[in-house]
Amino acid sequence: MPLIAMTREMGSLGKDVASGIAERTQRKVVYQEIIEPIANKMRLRKSHVERFLEGKSGLWERLTTDRTSLSIFTADETFRFLRDGSTGVIRGWGAVHLLKDVPHVIRVRVCAPLDLRIERMMERLATDNREAVENEIAMNEEAHTAITRRHFGVNWRDPEHYDLVLSTERLSVEECVDEVECVMKKKRFQETPESIRLMDNMALEWAVRSALRRDGRTAALNAAVTVSGGSVRLAGLVDTQREAQAAGEVAAMVEGVKDLENDLRPADTFASRYKRA
Repeated sequence: MPLIAMTREMGSLGKDVASGIAERTQRKVVYQEIIEPIANKMRLRKSHVERFLEGKSGLWERLTTDRTSLSIFTADETFRFLRDGSTGVIRGWGAVHLLKDVPHVIRVRVCAPLDLRIERMMERLATDNREAVENEIAMNEEAHTAITRRHFGVNWRDPEHYDLVLSTERLSVEECVDEVECVMKKKRFQETPESIRLMDNMALEWAVRSALRRDGRTAALNAAVTVSGGSVRLAGLVDTQREAQAAGEVAAMVEGVKDLENDLRPADTFASRYKRA
């Protein structure tokens, strides 16, 4: 069955659309569930991570948030939730862009005009403070823009990043769910052995990256990680042979790694070889 990766704008009713899809397919929606394991890996409070991702963090929170670690751990946790087969829709977290190359993932954006979204949020929050609601929406979208640009190099508003763009200005939630369900029946979005292998390779790649980031000996490592059917290759330059050895040890311990090719090379060894040549 296809997976749905969804981006929604605040006040667009995307949450309701996601719930409707999950109900029809008898699978679950993943959104807030990702925050806690990310916070645990980064040794931060859950509220710290949540505020940062929503664009509400203060200066101290921004300075103490390792954005590279956040990106790696978010990707790893996304795949962890997808592995069990019970997830049907994943909202936010850059999943649309992270999973863009997986054929059985349908990328959906739910949107609506700004004025309509402001009115909906004012009603939902039972407030007449239009300016406060508009600022809240703006901060949320600025954070989303910054994160997707930094980690994926894209503008999330561009329609070419989606297979389906739905506006709830004139379409009801039920009609949006109907449209997604119709696309889910198309042959091109069905799981195949090849698409499942691709997903498994990506999941293992991010699991290895996450393990390397969490280990103090390899946290600063900038290595290329390639995966094929449980075989993992590490490549790149490291400071010392000890760091290369540690990276191999950490990667080999990751669940799912069957074979490991450690092509990490100490920079000092590379430099001496270059001089002799």
